[in-house]
Amino acid sequence: MQRDRGAPTAVLRTGTAVLALAVLVAGAPGPAVVPLAVVLALGALAVFLRRAVPGPDRRVWVRLQGTAVLLAVGVLVTVLPAAGPLGVVPAMVAVVVGFPTTYGGLLRWNRFSTSAADPNDVLNASAAVLVAVAMGNVVVDLVGGPLTELPEWQLQPMLAAAAVAVIELGTSWVITAVAGLARDVRMALVAGAQVALLVAAGLALWSAGEAVGPVAAVTGAAVVMCSVAAALPARTSTPQPADPADSTVGAFALISVATVTLVVGALTDSRAAIIWCAGLAAVASSLRLLVNLRDLAQLAVSRREALTDELTGLANRRALIRRIEELCATGHPFSLGLVDLDRFKEVNDGLGHAAGDELLRRVSRRLADHLPAGAMVGRLGGDEFAVVVPVPPQGDPGDLTPSLGADLVTLSREPYDVDGLVLHAPVCVGTTGHVADGHAPGDCATRLLRRADAALYDAKRHGATAVTYDATRHVDTSGRITLVEELRAAVDTDQLVLWYQPQVDVASGRTVGVEALVRWQHPTRGLLAPAEFLPLAEAHALMGPVTERVLAEAVRQGAEWRRAGTPLRVSVNLSASNLSDTALPARVAALLAEHGLPASALVLEVTETVLMTEPDAGLVVVRALAELGAAISIDDFGTGWSSLTYLKDLPVTELKLDRSFTADLLTEPRTAAIVHGTIELAHRLGLRVVAEGVETAATLAHLARLDCDESQGYLHSRPVPAPAVTALLAVATTAPPVRQPA
Repeated sequence: MQRDRGAPTAVLRTGTAVLALAVLVAGAPGPAVVPLAVVLALGALAVFLRRAVPGPDRRVWVRLQGTAVLLAVGVLVTVLPAAGPLGVVPAMVAVVVGFPTTYGGLLRWNRFSTSAADPNDVLNASAAVLVAVAMGNVVVDLVGGPLTELPEWQLQPMLAAAAVAVIELGTSWVITAVAGLARDVRMALVAGAQVALLVAAGLALWSAGEAVGPVAAVTGAAVVMCSVAAALPARTSTPQPADPADSTVGAFALISVATVTLVVGALTDSRAAIIWCAGLAAVASSLRLLVNLRDLAQLAVSRREALTDELTGLANRRALIRRIEELCATGHPFSLGLVDLDRFKEVNDGLGHAAGDELLRRVSRRLADHLPAGAMVGRLGGDEFAVVVPVPPQGDPGDLTPSLGADLVTLSREPYDVDGLVLHAPVCVGTTGHVADGHAPGDCATRLLRRADAALYDAKRHGATAVTYDATRHVDTSGRITLVEELRAAVDTDQLVLWYQPQVDVASGRTVGVEALVRWQHPTRGLLAPAEFLPLAEAHALMGPVTERVLAEAVRQGAEWRRAGTPLRVSVNLSASNLSDTALPARVAALLAEHGLPASALVLEVTETVLMTEPDAGLVVVRALAELGAAISIDDFGTGWSSLTYLKDLPVTELKLDRSFTADLLTEPRTAAIVHGTIELAHRLGLRVVAEGVETAATLAHLARLDCDESQGYLHSRPVPAPAVTALLAVATTAPPVRQPA
């Protein structure tokens, strides 16, 4: 439970009020102020007993309670018999001293903490107070009366308190309107407290500082209203950001007013307070203006970076979509081309990622340098680029789109010099055009990207270099672009879920492990199998985030089963892109430590094909994972060409026989001989063998005769959610076969 930081200030306020009551009873200037102390004590007690305010409002009340403490102290000092010569000055000074915390608290109310305009900054408001004090002095000089006879140490606090109350009251009203707090009683009470402070300052000025009792009573009422507001339950509301531009305009206005006041005060026989207040206001506003200009400059940089691809400096996906929507909204015809580099992965694998990154930068520079003026080139991700070319005046969109594809292909034919190596980077291009067609502008970018992607997919499938979208040939049913974008969001919104397929000990029939298989719980398409989205994830550089999600959930679930007394091994598949990620072992170690799962309970499966794709980096990553204590499994064993080599070079713990072997085990003697030999070889190397795709009891019995260790397949269970695994463990679904000698 979070600590209520308001409690200490409530205790202080309670003690202050009780002390005030004791002093007043002992020797107060009049019995009328005794009820005031009682009310202060009760108000402070209400705050002390209130519950902790959750969320961002906590900061608001910590600040407002600090102000209430200052006001309570000011009231106490004002009504003390020994403070007679001071009059109302202590209460007025408390109002002024509490201004920074009060104003900062009001700005904290319903503001985003990450806003560029700092809600804690009170420079502008302080400058406004100083301007108001300076103008108040001008009014006093013009009107005359008893106030002109007061010494500065009495007059200036009263003028400052009045200015503070006016600004705080105005701020309360503005926040009420902007943040939608009109129905929040707490804001009404806080605004009422500001009205009370304004009345107290007015009484002080009207009486020339003589109305000590009324000023103390009204100031005490402000404390009580803040206390009641703090004791009320919080209401949820939508936070509102602060706009640095608004504060900049305010700073300009205050500088202007302060400068005029300063000049007038200097040219006339005015009191020094006018010149000092106006000068300090101008300085404070200038400082705030400098801070705002810095914030605005940083905001401009952030916005530019948010629209820029970090690697190439080109526009990123967000900027491209914005540009497409702008052109669609204006009805200006344009052409869109998607460019995909062929065999880029070979550059990454053969020369390293640094060379691949340099190739991408050189491709981006060539595209940007050779396209017509007004065109936008951007990188969508990975090795995929997009080009948006507006149709020039008197141009024909029908001619531009095909020629754009041809031009992009021609640009790619010239080789690139990457670190002294001459590299060719052929491309596939999909293009589409846009003219005003009556579609809603809001879906224009998605629709056109989908069309260009359909053309690009057609070019890849048929080995063409450039294909223009044709509605008669390219029926836009794949929705690949949409699905990729939805997959990006799915990773961050817990739409990826894990199902588990049990792995059964052949000898005992006991479930000893599970394989984690990812599914996508799509909000509109239902549960999607891995084949429907993992190829897209691999092609669009999303396998890293997907694997992170799968690993995190698998480790968490494995730890949960272990705490429940069911220590199951959990197997997770790794892809080629995972094995090129040298930071993966550190993240796996962090996950295991976070959930308290032993590394031996995690099995990481890699296929021979993946290992052949990432031969060098893959070996390094696999060895690092094995050093953590995780088990390494060769999935689909026997389907590749280098099985024995990897058994020699890698710290393998497990072999998984591909389902193609188990399917033919009972009908093909050669297959049975291969399976038998593989199991014997694995056991001689100290490895366990898991047979995949076991669907019949006869197959399981034969595997038992061949001394296979574990079985996985529909015979035992289809992949099921985690709760179903727990239910399966409680029921013996398959009688354990009797192992017979081969």
